[in-house]
Amino acid sequence: MALKRIRFVQRRKALGFTQESLAETLGVDRTTIVRWERGDSQPLPWVRKPLAAALDVSLAELDELISEIVPATLDNAPPAGVTVATGVDEGGDPTDRRTFTISAALTALGIVGPARDALAATEIPRSIGLEQVRLAASLVERLRTADAVFGANQLCDVAIGVHQRLSTLASQSSYGREVAEALQTALADLANQIGWLTIDAERRAESRRYLHEAISRARVVDDPRQEVRAFACLALFTREKAPKESLQCAEAAQRVSAGWATPRLRALLHLRAVQAYARQRDEVAFGRELSKALTQFDRGIHDDDLPFLGFVTERELGCLQASSYLALGRPDRATSIFQDIVSAPSTPGHERNEIYDRVLLAEATWRQGNAVEAAEIAHAALPDVVGLQSRRIAARLGQVRTGLGRERTRSPKVRAFLQEYDQVAAG
Repeated sequence: MALKRIRFVQRRKALGFTQESLAETLGVDRTTIVRWERGDSQPLPWVRKPLAAALDVSLAELDELISEIVPATLDNAPPAGVTVATGVDEGGDPTDRRTFTISAALTALGIVGPARDALAATEIPRSIGLEQVRLAASLVERLRTADAVFGANQLCDVAIGVHQRLSTLASQSSYGREVAEALQTALADLANQIGWLTIDAERRAESRRYLHEAISRARVVDDPRQEVRAFACLALFTREKAPKESLQCAEAAQRVSAGWATPRLRALLHLRAVQAYARQRDEVAFGRELSKALTQFDRGIHDDDLPFLGFVTERELGCLQASSYLALGRPDRATSIFQDIVSAPSTPGHERNEIYDRVLLAEATWRQGNAVEAAEIAHAALPDVVGLQSRRIAARLGQVRTGLGRERTRSPKVRAFLQEYDQVAAG
């Protein structure tokens, strides 16, 4: 059974290191980093201090990262610790409840000392000020950065735990009007982030709840930016099973942002409509919205771009365009675009989406009718998908595996991928 130091890998990625760049920083070979991450060997004493410095952890914290070796599977569970109820009951079985140590998770995100203690504390203060609210609000950007690197599976619980604490402060502590408005804004921002994180972690039963909460809180404090972000995420959330609703959400976001949206935001909202039209097989509307999206994107970035728009890059534009062609039933066009995307240089800080691009390329190649090449691409992507914390991407690779398993061809490359995928999935 394959093993992996998952938290060690996550810490490396969170700080923007590739295996190559970390090896160069430490003066070791890349294969040394690979062996550390697989659990085949441990860092020697002479390299531990510079390694801890590179990962921005203490030697004791480094020892914790190194000591935890878990089976490398497509769905690594979060670390055990303090139980935090994160499930919701929507009439059926409640979603499974996660366990995690929020203090350790915050440390991994670079939040230490008094800031970490304040966010992880269980005691409820009599009164709160702006500083405490700003502390919780600052976590959203750290969550966004970490999610872009290694996915959302464990980050969900961190965000939900802090959201629960902030909600408790809002209901039980005393504060002034300025703090009240800041609290509502921070809770809306955090609810939006949780909405996305639960989508990436395939915990969709929780996604709609938090996104609707974000809309409600945004309206209370008249914050159209948070409302637009929630509608944009709802458009993504509903695009697979309810494309008409997805289009309605994209149009609602366009109405709310009319008059102040930057070109980058308008490009994203047009792309959300593009994806909805593609799933409805409306090629005329698809082409119209895609033209609008490309025109807006070409107008460039703006000083007033909302923070969450950082992921709307030229590469992401191509990925959304290609995945829409895939939904439209044109895998040949999708494959061509994905091939260009995957061959482009990597961008540090966007590892999660770049791995997703490769999985989508495998799917497009398979749907185009080239099972052998698709298996080769999927096989190469499998180790990186295992290293991620994204059940959404793992599920997409699982769809590729299912499709390839139905193919009549039994070439060595197809058999090799199916065998290794099944071994990893079995844990």
